[in-house]
Amino acid sequence: MLPLLLLPLLCGGSLQEEPGYELQVQKSVTVQEGLCVFVPCSFSYPWSSWYSSPPLYVYWFRDGESQYYGEAVATNDPGRGVKPETRGRFRLLGDVWKKNCSLSIGDARMRDTGSYFFYMERGNDVRHSYQQNKLNLEVTALIEKPDIHFLEPLESGRPTRLSCSLPGSCEAGRPLTFSWIGNALSPLDPETTRSSEVTLTPRPEDHGTNLTCQVKRQGAQVTTERTVQLNVS
Repeated sequence: MLPLLLLPLLCGGSLQEEPGYELQVQKSVTVQEGLCVFVPCSFSYPWSSWYSSPPLYVYWFRDGESQYYGEAVATNDPGRGVKPETRGRFRLLGDVWKKNCSLSIGDARMRDTGSYFFYMERGNDVRHSYQQNKLNLEVTALIEKPDIHFLEPLESGRPTRLSCSLPGSCEAGRPLTFSWIGNALSPLDPETTRSSEVTLTPRPEDHGTNLTCQVKRQGAQVTTERTVQLNVS
């Protein structure tokens, strides 16, 4: 018979936090390179009316970082340093006073892959590191393809608006460079933005031709594209 202490480990469980401390967060999150992900999170801690009412500061740290002296990846503490490589990309969302520790990760990068832990402190009365419930983040290669939208059917001679966007991208990410490729469109310069719109006036000879929207992350050699076949009536 296996010792009882081994059962939680074999079953994928974790040891319990100290009484009164609890963290609800996904154990594993996967996001594609360059895209964004929202990680819901809530926490609790014991509090007494006898305590003073100092500010409540919360922190997300990379595993292995010191919660006392290290740099956080995200925090609401204005006096605490944040890692330059995560500043502006890892952000706390929600009201910490309502015990919301949700994390937004933008422009995910391969080197972000790893484990992260949550830490909170409220003056000298309550300080706790939730080491038993870590967030494991995995950043994978970008395979998401852009979406192309337009009203169908296309009618010869009637201008139609085409739009292209990349699902999962967000304001925290790097700007995207959009390129349109196809005989039905006049040559266009690539534009750097969050999405792209162009006007197409189809001709009879455009029927059956291909139209491609290509998206490239600025500053990175990551490109994805989608091609559609035009049906012109």
